[in-house]
Amino acid sequence: MSINYTEAFIPHKKDQTIRGNLQPSTHSKTRNNLNGFQRMLIKANGTVTAMLEAYLSEPIQVVKLSENIATMKLEFPNIKLNSEEQVIARKVLLQGKMSGGNFIYADSLILINNLDERFRNQLLNTNIPIGKLWTEHKVETFKEIIESGIEPANELSNYFCIDPKENLLFRTYSVSSQGKINMIITEKFPESYFSPQVTLAS
Repeated sequence: MSINYTEAFIPHKKDQTIRGNLQPSTHSKTRNNLNGFQRMLIKANGTVTAMLEAYLSEPIQVVKLSENIATMKLEFPNIKLNSEEQVIARKVLLQGKMSGGNFIYADSLILINNLDERFRNQLLNTNIPIGKLWTEHKVETFKEIIESGIEPANELSNYFCIDPKENLLFRTYSVSSQGKINMIITEKFPESYFSPQVTLAS
């Protein structure tokens, strides 16, 4: 279930409620011919930032595309949430600091009330990747893959310099700490990426 917002997010105002159901993308299941690193990105529960830095031999930085505070109704199968949650709705790129290449697009729904205040402030006011903040704050997390699959790149193709009809691989997972879900994240990257024969976009 790739995250697709049914309403555009706008900056949070007092007493304002934005309701947006999350609907599944049309996609096929993840293919069996993924290479080893693609399979790690889709299935492993480690931090994507650390995996990318090890594979690419360069630091990874966050480029924020949008970040807004909203009150939303969230509906995910097999996940218990309040009827409405205050969230940070955030869209980012994970980008090579030296190459300038965009490697991952990520949609995050971050449940504000379940985050430590210092962690939340750094998340909002810095460009530190979420995975590095978890390490810095020594946050013990549990990740559960909700679904993974393949879908057309469409408008996201511009970030990766690929044709809109080319495919993206994606995974959606929840992140819990101290028994509470605090994030639901979808990460996407081109199916053609991370192959030894492919030159990545920059």
